[in-house]
Amino acid sequence: MRFAAIADIHGNHLALEAVLADIRTQDVEEIVNLGDFFSGPLDAGKTADLLMPLSLTSVRGNHDRYLIEQDPAAMHASDAAAYGQLLSSHLDWLRSLPFDLVYRGEVYLCHAAPKDDNLYWLESVSPEGFVLLQPFEAIEALAEGIDLPLILCGHSHIPRAVRLSDGRLIVNPGSVGCPAYDDELPYYHKVEAGHPLASYAILEKAAGGWTWQFRTVAYDHMAMSALAAKRGRADWAGALATGWVR
Repeated sequence: MRFAAIADIHGNHLALEAVLADIRTQDVEEIVNLGDFFSGPLDAGKTADLLMPLSLTSVRGNHDRYLIEQDPAAMHASDAAAYGQLLSSHLDWLRSLPFDLVYRGEVYLCHAAPKDDNLYWLESVSPEGFVLLQPFEAIEALAEGIDLPLILCGHSHIPRAVRLSDGRLIVNPGSVGCPAYDDELPYYHKVEAGHPLASYAILEKAAGGWTWQFRTVAYDHMAMSALAAKRGRADWAGALATGWVR
């Protein structure tokens, strides 16, 4: 059993195209998608038109939820930018997706954490704004009741794997389309890959259990940086160009 996991595309269709091409070179046929597909000042419509025909096993992220639950007039700028590009069919597709699901009977999928689509599972944020590996006990507590050997989540955009005390494995594949961002909650912090490449993961079940491989893929990130700049989002332009928030 071998498949790819992608997450946090955020409307970056060029990054998604590059990741899909790389997955094909790895002789991987199945892909799971962990949410936050469209939000951002990039090209949500093209991303939707690329994603939907693939019929990937997918769960909905927090920003996907905002797109179908919030009043457009009250949306954050990134969500509003995406909403303005999406068709009713795209939004109906989002409405059809579950919060979480079990893939092939042994892999748990969610966007962020099992009961909260806006909570970091593997990371914590200090009052000073440092993004740190979550204490082991807290990670395990969130996994209580998920009796499956492999657990996948996204949301933090940080590729990371944690083996629990009973052997269960939690993997975050990183972000396809957004290598850096800042946020005000729970405290102001920055998440920065330090590079502009697209990230995803390949998971494989071997005799000794599940293993993972993080992969990074180059694409024309400067084209997407220029698009963000054209749309008045200098923060996204810098993040896409460098992988840092400046």
